[in-house]
Amino acid sequence: MYLCNMKQVKITAIRKADYRDLQSLYENPIEHVCDVEVGKEWVSREGERPEGLCPEAWKSMKEFVEELARGGGDFFDGWMKNPFSAMISCNDGFRPVSFLLEAMEGGE
Repeated sequence: MYLCNMKQVKITAIRKADYRDLQSLYENPIEHVCDVEVGKEWVSREGERPEGLCPEAWKSMKEFVEELARGGGDFFDGWMKNPFSAMISCNDGFRPVSFLLEAMEGGE
């Protein structure tokens, strides 16, 4: 990955859903569930996964974070009010978490 002049990207957990009806119908009992708290923030440096961010959530946002870090944006032709941001959800269909990704100015 080209590292010169890359922006940092702030990742914020905005909302967390819990679909208990779907869990009872389709999910086998599990011991560990997502422990992300709404409001939790991470900063991606050089387009890399921040320590402590769920690897499965990272899979759903990785390409968006890398593009924002390179200075890109304007995904899907004006989808977001801020063209240097994206709203991405993790791939857990039972407990999805929505994350706001925002390019930070000046490598803050």
